[in-house]
Amino acid sequence: MNVNVSRRGFLIGSAATTTALLVGVNAKGALAATASEAPMTDFNPFVKIDADGTLSVVIKHFEMGQGTTTGLTTLVAEELDADWSRVKTEFAAADNKKYANLFFSIQGTGGSTSIANSYMQYREAGAAARDLLIRAAAQSWGVDPSSITIEKSVLKSGDKSGHYGEFIAIATTLTPVEKPTVKTPDQFRLIGDASLHRKDNNSKTDGTAIFAMDVNLPGMVYAAIFRAPKFGGTVTSFDDSEAKKVGGFIAAQVLPNKAGVVAYGKNTWAAFQARDALSIEWDFSKAETRSTDKMIEDHKALLDAPQFNANHEASLDDVAPLLKGAAKTIDAEFTFPFLVHAPLEALNCTIEPVGKGVRVHDGCQMPALTVPTVAGILKLDPSLVEVRTLYAGGSFGRRANPQADYNAEAAMAFDLMGRKVPVKLVWSREDDIRGGYYRPMAAHRAKIGLDDSGKIVAWDHRLAVKSIMKGSLFEGMIKDNVDPTSVEGVSESLYTVPNFGIGLSDFQTPVPILWWRSVGNTHTAYAMETLMDMLAHETGQDPIELRLAMLDPNGANQARMINAIKLVRDMSGWKKGDKRGFACHFSFNTCVAVVADITVSDETSVHVDKLYMAVECGVAINPDVIRAQMEGGAGFALAAIMRDQITLSEGEVEQSNFPDYELLRNAEMPAVEVGIVESNNAPTGVGEPGVPPTGPALANAIFAKTGKRIFDLPMTKAGFDFV
Repeated sequence: MNVNVSRRGFLIGSAATTTALLVGVNAKGALAATASEAPMTDFNPFVKIDADGTLSVVIKHFEMGQGTTTGLTTLVAEELDADWSRVKTEFAAADNKKYANLFFSIQGTGGSTSIANSYMQYREAGAAARDLLIRAAAQSWGVDPSSITIEKSVLKSGDKSGHYGEFIAIATTLTPVEKPTVKTPDQFRLIGDASLHRKDNNSKTDGTAIFAMDVNLPGMVYAAIFRAPKFGGTVTSFDDSEAKKVGGFIAAQVLPNKAGVVAYGKNTWAAFQARDALSIEWDFSKAETRSTDKMIEDHKALLDAPQFNANHEASLDDVAPLLKGAAKTIDAEFTFPFLVHAPLEALNCTIEPVGKGVRVHDGCQMPALTVPTVAGILKLDPSLVEVRTLYAGGSFGRRANPQADYNAEAAMAFDLMGRKVPVKLVWSREDDIRGGYYRPMAAHRAKIGLDDSGKIVAWDHRLAVKSIMKGSLFEGMIKDNVDPTSVEGVSESLYTVPNFGIGLSDFQTPVPILWWRSVGNTHTAYAMETLMDMLAHETGQDPIELRLAMLDPNGANQARMINAIKLVRDMSGWKKGDKRGFACHFSFNTCVAVVADITVSDETSVHVDKLYMAVECGVAINPDVIRAQMEGGAGFALAAIMRDQITLSEGEVEQSNFPDYELLRNAEMPAVEVGIVESNNAPTGVGEPGVPPTGPALANAIFAKTGKRIFDLPMTKAGFDFV
């Protein structure tokens, strides 16, 4: 994941209207400097310094609560020795060329990559600005640049001092160095500071932070959509006579793709009430009509003869004779349900007419997808689609849909309304729960062969799951018909496993699916870590010692995982024979190890007492943010693993809101102790890696306490309840 930022080059200039120093990256890769007051259309500034000395950091990644704003700001402020209290932030404009994610090559946030892909990019932007200011001050004062220091946004040399803004006029005339010198870890003042407060804390506390749901424009019309009750259904006709009786009702129209009918109202309530009053006839000839039990059965049938080989080092045919000759085998079959993301801020998007184009107001996770989607529907040049990125109340993958589904719906609703007034599309919670784009249902079947000494001789692992990437913008990442998001966590396991055959089958269904916080790792980690616990039990080994023995200390990521395991072992005071649960997992280039302590009463009532979590994620930019992400990931995982599922009855979703799709409640959240492995390596992801090992750690704790294995999720299907 190393990114060569230097080849892209730094550019400095001045703002179009007010004197300011801008430092960023030229999309063409050329180094340049200018004092011109003309706007620079090929320039993407990350650093802005105004005449009053205020430092603003331009945030190229979307903020949905994961702490990206604070992290990216820390990188720049560190290199500039800025006064944290005077640093401001602003979201970058939607521009795929200027603000691309360096790992994806498009502008977007996801895959726990925000800090990892921007680490050197933002640090070098800050370091370049620092160098320019120091040289400008040296020229102004007539001193040697080496005599100048910066502390809390103030430059000093002897008895001379001045804030950033006093030197920007000269700085804009200088040429930036080709490769600015960044700080060494021993010089860090802000990076690694656990007491550093988040940049969005105050605005989110006092209500001044603007979320997409807050958008309220003059003359705005509200829209709500009645979608097909079975996925893949289409409208044949509708009657709005009852909707016309709703106060504030404006109109109703069939969407161009016939996926539903949009109702317009003078406010959200009117739009919702009118929508619910519509009578619609549907064509379900191409819709999903199966129930959950049948879909599980069909997943399992695909395990009998996998369609694709997901490990070229060993095929299932290669391992079959080895398994036949094994002294003993461990067999297991797992099933996993559909899961919904359920961000607390329901999906919404506002589109308003602006000149010859439009402005999209959205908690926009993937501008690179939103812009062409809206432009295509409205038949506009993409340059005429402006995206105003706002805060979002969670996403967990939902707002990163390659189909940009809710943006597309908003564009269709705006178009049908005549494009003359702003239109705000709002999803209800029921729309969200029943609206699809779920974590896919999945099934696993594994057979592990052991020799007389308990060593693995072969492992046959089969998965059936619908591909997320097929048919999407990211289809190019599929190789040999294997979607990497379907098998990640199995195919990328850090364990040394001889003769590891992996077979994959693609399940087919009209139910739209999507990545869900940690994507394929949500099911692969559970299967792998349950199997590892079964292996430890079968061979009489301590679960932690078994993992350590199966990790090669000479492998870079294996060594990192060993460090995480040892840290959580020490934190938790783990002892062989403890009736506790352990699991670890590598995802998003990060290692997380978890110990779960639980209390079981009446054999099936489980209370999760405490989780110990150790994370190895490279240098800890913001330790408090890392801890929050581990805690949040654990809570997110627990609700899903314990009781959540989306089920279908003859194709229709049975759940509708939080009473039957329960999030974790405060009283259920266990104490969580997070340890961070010290490292000076480049940072890796933290938004998602806390999710995968939490579930199997709980499952293994339940086995340790009760002797019962849980193979079909959620855990309530096995008769357990959680108190």
